[in-house]
Amino acid sequence: MGPEGIGELLTRLRDTSGMTHQRIADGINDRDGRATVTGKEVSRYLREKRIPSSRVRGYLSDLFGVELAILDRAAAVSRQRRGEPSSKTRIVEQAPTRRLLAADAAEAAEFARFLAGTNSSAAVLEGLHADVTRLARHYVSQPLTGLYGEIRTLRRATFALLEGRQRPSDTVELYLLAGRLCGLSAHVCLDAGDYDSAAAQSRTAWACADLVGHNGLRAWTRAVQSLIAFWNGSLRQAADLARAGQEFTAAGSIGARLAGLEARALAVAGDRDGAAAALATAQRRRESAADEDDFPGIFSFPLAKQCAYAGTTHLAIGGRRHVQAAITSAETAVRLYRSAEDADRSVGDLFAAHLDMARGHMKAGNVDGTEAMIGFVLDARAETRSASIARRLGEISGELDAPEFRDSTPVSHLRARLKEAAMAPAGPAVGREQQQ
Repeated sequence: MGPEGIGELLTRLRDTSGMTHQRIADGINDRDGRATVTGKEVSRYLREKRIPSSRVRGYLSDLFGVELAILDRAAAVSRQRRGEPSSKTRIVEQAPTRRLLAADAAEAAEFARFLAGTNSSAAVLEGLHADVTRLARHYVSQPLTGLYGEIRTLRRATFALLEGRQRPSDTVELYLLAGRLCGLSAHVCLDAGDYDSAAAQSRTAWACADLVGHNGLRAWTRAVQSLIAFWNGSLRQAADLARAGQEFTAAGSIGARLAGLEARALAVAGDRDGAAAALATAQRRRESAADEDDFPGIFSFPLAKQCAYAGTTHLAIGGRRHVQAAITSAETAVRLYRSAEDADRSVGDLFAAHLDMARGHMKAGNVDGTEAMIGFVLDARAETRSASIARRLGEISGELDAPEFRDSTPVSHLRARLKEAAMAPAGPAVGREQQQ
């Protein structure tokens, strides 16, 4: 077989992702900010009636999570087949984009790791630490598609370094970095709804943390494992894991996170008293936390996220007082996230808080408030919704099947939208090859 052209490559990516031509077009338009590409235009790309421009290839790279260089190479193959001149000169003459600059920086970092061989150095450790810190923060607010490839690459590079020989202090740092990267990978799997893979990644994260005796990473990993158990339906195990994580004394907000996770799991399991006690513990841990978190983003537990967890817990406990507390907590979470910097604004927690407000209004008989809150989630791009958000949408859809809502025309329309959203693929596509 000869080299792969752009049509063959895009056909393979389409088949792997399960996207329709129109969904691919929508993904391009969302990134471009203009509705200029149609499903028919995508079909022309696949049949090589047209070669996507360098700008469109950049959007396709982000949409499918494929390196831009692969798409450029395939486009060059197709042009050569058609007898067209290479576009390399034109590409070089363009002003450098952020994507191109980032790709160059990644190549430079990779070369630094090559120079170090299998042994670490201060420069390599500094670079890895900076990369993990950046990914941990970006993961909160950016789509998974653009981050997972780099998480996996850095994790493999860190594993390779650990297979060599380092100074003991460098080895400890590398294990901590490897544990955090496995933790990030666990979150990727969790958001995609692959709980078995998430559990496997979290076990490796725990092994790294336990090997070097780092209580902060131990506690955080137990929190991730609690999350996995919760969304996999093992509520008692989720509460037990969160409680076990609290045995490790660590600085920052991790104590409040673990107590909040325990409270939510107990509430959904029907243990109202245990949930209320854990909620109070989470508040005390928040008030007594003297130090800031060692790592930002997904490794931290801001007050907004604690309020989002509390809202879900109050709803599960039930009763008029707790329903009102749920609405208040969710409103506070939304207000705090909206006032935060863009990089610290958790899309998933904003969705969760809006859905909790929707359920609170629904329980209070306020259908208009329910529709407004759900609309915020349904109007967002499907690829920004994780598996847990899709499940919440499905649960609300089921609740709207109750007799008191069946004769409502607005609720009927909303129920249809909810069912469609709940059936859509959760979160950005992570291909089989990426899950290795």
